[in-house]
Amino acid sequence: MFPWSYEFGRAVMAVDYMVFTLRLIHIFAIHKQLGPKIIIVEKMMKDVFFFLFFLAVWLMAYGVANQALLYSYDPRPGWIFRRVFYRPYLHIFGHIPIHEMDADKLEEGIECTNNVTLMEAGAEPCTSTYANWLVVILLVIFLLVTNILLVNLLIAMFSYTFSKVQEHSDTYWKFQRYNLIAEYHSRPCLAPPFIILSHLHLFIKRHIRRIPSVKIKHFVLDIRGRQASRLNTWEAIQKENILSAQNKREREKDSERLKRTSVKVDSVLKQMAEIRDHGRRLKMLETELEYCSSALSWMVQALSQSNLIKPTCPPPALRDQTLQLADPSDGE
Repeated sequence: MFPWSYEFGRAVMAVDYMVFTLRLIHIFAIHKQLGPKIIIVEKMMKDVFFFLFFLAVWLMAYGVANQALLYSYDPRPGWIFRRVFYRPYLHIFGHIPIHEMDADKLEEGIECTNNVTLMEAGAEPCTSTYANWLVVILLVIFLLVTNILLVNLLIAMFSYTFSKVQEHSDTYWKFQRYNLIAEYHSRPCLAPPFIILSHLHLFIKRHIRRIPSVKIKHFVLDIRGRQASRLNTWEAIQKENILSAQNKREREKDSERLKRTSVKVDSVLKQMAEIRDHGRRLKMLETELEYCSSALSWMVQALSQSNLIKPTCPPPALRDQTLQLADPSDGE
């Protein structure tokens, strides 16, 4: 076995192990709580992908400027790319080389040279101290933008994605469960390495016996007659239920509740106006009744004092109405 192939095989096996272990996340799609979380992680990965565009622009801008200010000449392309991209990326997580940024510590314990010949031979170039103050300012601006602005932007994107998926988590979970069941329904029943038998059977069926493949629609039933009529009736009932639920939700909204409240207030005000009008009419009737009773009393008194009518019997007296409302048993 060649040494290079052995190391290459180890690297491939390590990567394969990581990939196939992460593939186990797929089995969580059947769970009602963990299934939607997989969709959330998937959409968050898309958010990270678009976030990396902004981060790459800032990394390149800061990395090139930092490399040009600290090292005026460096013939090693590998170290140039490392300082332009990798080192600014580590700055985001707090790995800041003080011996390269601080002018007071640039020359402490570092073996470097400014000789171009020695640098081309592999020696470490010395850092420039001319614009050290500008390097510090650029570092502060870079950390301010990346650690505060861009990271908070990413957190806001994650929050929006989480709330958007969590709102319809039940729908996502049902689609995930269907896709998982359909996937395992269409796969061969044998597990590796016995799956080769299923592939041999499929090869013989398609290429030797010439049996055409049939496009199967998963879990689709051909319903006719009475069952189709019952299914259509059930769909119509469910449609009416959904529409009634939507109308109920519309009625429960704030605007609808405000409209209903305003209508109720208008009706109450109208009733109050009618009550006040009835009270005014009752007062007028009471006034007229008092006038009529006074006029009748005057007429009775005038007739009793005149000699036109002989007083055969006394005039009727006004009885108190409260006595009539009393219990008749009290008088017995």
